[in-house]
Amino acid sequence: MANKNIPYKINLEESDIPQAWYNVRADMKTQHRPILHPGTLQPVVPDDLRPVFCDELVAQELDDKNRFIEIPQPVRNFYKMYRPAPLVRAYFLEKELDTPAKIYYKYEGGNTSGSHKLNSSIAQAYYAKEQGLKGVTTETGAGQWGTALSMACGYFGLDCRVYMVKVSAEQKPYRKAVMETYGATVTASPSDTTNIGKKILSENPDTTGSLGCAISEAVEAAVSTEGYRYVLGSVLNQVLIHQSVVGLEAKAAMEKYGEYPDIVIGCAGGGSNLGGLMAPFMGDRLAGKASPYFIAVEPASCPSLTRGRFAYDFCDTGKVTPLAKMYTLGSSFIPASNHAGGLRYHGMSPILSQLYHDGYLDEARAVGQLSVFDAAKTFARVEGLLPAPESAHAIRAAIDEALKCKESGEAKTILFGLTGTGYFDLSAYMQYNDGTMEDYVPTDEDLQRGFDGLPDLPGVE
Repeated sequence: MANKNIPYKINLEESDIPQAWYNVRADMKTQHRPILHPGTLQPVVPDDLRPVFCDELVAQELDDKNRFIEIPQPVRNFYKMYRPAPLVRAYFLEKELDTPAKIYYKYEGGNTSGSHKLNSSIAQAYYAKEQGLKGVTTETGAGQWGTALSMACGYFGLDCRVYMVKVSAEQKPYRKAVMETYGATVTASPSDTTNIGKKILSENPDTTGSLGCAISEAVEAAVSTEGYRYVLGSVLNQVLIHQSVVGLEAKAAMEKYGEYPDIVIGCAGGGSNLGGLMAPFMGDRLAGKASPYFIAVEPASCPSLTRGRFAYDFCDTGKVTPLAKMYTLGSSFIPASNHAGGLRYHGMSPILSQLYHDGYLDEARAVGQLSVFDAAKTFARVEGLLPAPESAHAIRAAIDEALKCKESGEAKTILFGLTGTGYFDLSAYMQYNDGTMEDYVPTDEDLQRGFDGLPDLPGVE
């Protein structure tokens, strides 16, 4: 029976939208290793990044001092269209599982992009507009980031060029339609429109593409086109800063009813979802306060945290971007053509990688695609929302933790992020329903081919 003191949806007021993003990097005990220039292998300085990123985003990327960064008023005004996003008590899922656990999810699917990605895209488009740029380029996997950026660029009147991983472009044609509706140009990657794309195709004509390939093309297009910069939807500090709005709102909503999570769970591809949700709670841990147990959930087909190496690696397949110290499968790793499109990046956020390496991010868990869709179907049936495959990874872990509570009798409070809707992923649900979906787990030999391409950097730790 529902707890009358806690509604199904905990809604904050418009005035509760955070006025500043939280920069967890400023509180980290061990700073993540510096990003290295690909030519000199020296730590990057602002002038190294300005040809690629907007000036303000360069400052945010390298900021390890300021705990809070003011959200520009035009960005807060845009946030008001869909924020604050609701925190939902999953009473129906609790009943289905017959668990004493209390399960909450932060729902970020209430906008046309269908995900949390709009939180960062609108900020990055704003900074590009303020700088007087003509447009931006980017990559996208499942299409959520590309959709969000096309929306943001449409709002600010910027040109938007999106390189979409080829297999995702084939699986999700309606994502492309939405992006184009907002005025974006969408190119399946790798393509013959860039030098790097041509090189990748000449070496592997049948490649299904990867986020690393698409990043290479987007960066090349940005630096070779006057008045353009590259923007990205995950991995780097600037994005995790913007996504902290998710965790800040979730924490405020829980505090409204005297709640605090014992476990925080997020799907993990590049790191924007998990990093944003857990940011203020991780801030508690870094300050020595009581804090949740943090779980990162990734696909078994692209297991950067659970089976990757903590090493310096290029952020793209074409090896034109700076190098970051992160858990990585190697920039040449091409994951299986599964449906976790947004979780198919070869590496993990340097911030999350460092927190995991230091033991602050407690656990990384890799789960198979069939198990993920089983959890997604259960959630959809009892909670009434069709989740994106990416978010369903977090649902899988939340269900598993709730069942542990059933066995032990512990009434733990679980919080996970539901960052997207699954309506553009119906082909995946069809395959699951008709029994044609398969799990794929890379062999040690598959992973070794990616590791063999890691850069050899004598004297660099």
